[in-house]
Amino acid sequence: MDITPDTIVLLELGPVAINATIAFTWLVMLLLVAVSWLVTRRLTEDEQLSRWQNLLEVVVFGMRDQIRDVAHADPGRYLPFIGTLFLFIVTSNILFVVPGFQPPTGSLSTTTALAICVFVAVPLYAILESGPRAYLAKYLQPTVFMLPFNIIGEISRTVALAVRLYGNVMSGTVIVAILISVAPFFFPVLMQLLGMLTGVIQAYIFAVLAMVYIASAIRTHGGGDEPTAGEPAREADSARDTPPDDHRT
Repeated sequence: MDITPDTIVLLELGPVAINATIAFTWLVMLLLVAVSWLVTRRLTEDEQLSRWQNLLEVVVFGMRDQIRDVAHADPGRYLPFIGTLFLFIVTSNILFVVPGFQPPTGSLSTTTALAICVFVAVPLYAILESGPRAYLAKYLQPTVFMLPFNIIGEISRTVALAVRLYGNVMSGTVIVAILISVAPFFFPVLMQLLGMLTGVIQAYIFAVLAMVYIASAIRTHGGGDEPTAGEPAREADSARDTPPDDHRT
């Protein structure tokens, strides 16, 4: 049994080899696009919602609440990026139970690419919030001698994200391979169920850590309004939903 999908070559086009990592990554992306189109093509505001729209609203509002709890800010700016990370990882991990499917998150190249996306997004969001001067000044704090250490810290954080996700997915694959050789019927079923649960948890952790890093960068540079109590978006929602007082003479 192959541990990483990088070693499985499905197609060779001259010097270009299409391995399982690339093929299954495209498959997951096509699946997400197709499901998104099917679910969102008939959205309605009626009281009677379809089961798919109910599921979509649960997922979207759940991610919005998590982003708001972590960043204490309006989640609208961060939802597309964080939500895409979460949905891609969780879909890749859950499809592990499909016979023949190799999760692309079991490849170090895929997890590294996801971590690089976070590495780019952290300064990008911070610069959009506070400007490039304020962001670059952070690397010179508390003294200019901390510049190399701050840069190393940013890089090591990216490496840790990639290795964390890759290690957890790969470990599940290795355990299943060992148990198949020991007991080919009973244990693999249990391990696949456990692998699904672990995959969902790892997708959640990766997305939350990405949002934590972004929120930390924004707060470090003084961008945004950091609330001291409560959540501003929810307070605004409650204020908007509260009817105005009647004016009586």
